[in-house]
Amino acid sequence: MPYLRSLPDDAVLLQVFQRYPEYSRPVIDYHELVMRGPSPFTVAERELIAAYVSGVNACAYCHGVHTATAEAFGVPPGLLADALADLDSSAVDERLRPVLRYVGKLTSAPSRVGPDDADAVFGAGWDETALYHAVLVCALFNFMNRMVDGLGIRADESYYAVSGNRLHSVGYAGLQSLLDVS
Repeated sequence: MPYLRSLPDDAVLLQVFQRYPEYSRPVIDYHELVMRGPSPFTVAERELIAAYVSGVNACAYCHGVHTATAEAFGVPPGLLADALADLDSSAVDERLRPVLRYVGKLTSAPSRVGPDDADAVFGAGWDETALYHAVLVCALFNFMNRMVDGLGIRADESYYAVSGNRLHSVGYAGLQSLLDVS
């Protein structure tokens, strides 16, 4: 049950966006830029980063939605659960592991992130633009995790698939047309 009493008991994030479209439009635009704009990371990798950060934060809603979205873009089912359980023994690509390690640490212990963490990302072959993009995805999903959890937004597995498929087919920009629903 969401904490906003004007919303139905089964409200999802889209209904929060519809309730506050003037605040939601810029947030959705930023999602489109960060998650679908030009980047050293593929869309699947950015969705994987988003789901990983949300998993580190234990935000079930965002983790579920973005795991489903990542899988819709080709991330193997179960990879995120394995990565969260033990990143080093998971099937995550070797080159992406330092990136996930970085965003995981930035999420759980931001004051402890240092040059060695960045150097590990660079050592895996990523450049400064990639580190910047990883931080943007991480920051965006820390923001969204707080918003979702702070508003009491919850959903179940069936909704994760619906939302993941929608994000796969229309992206974040496609959500804009859904804000004008009364």
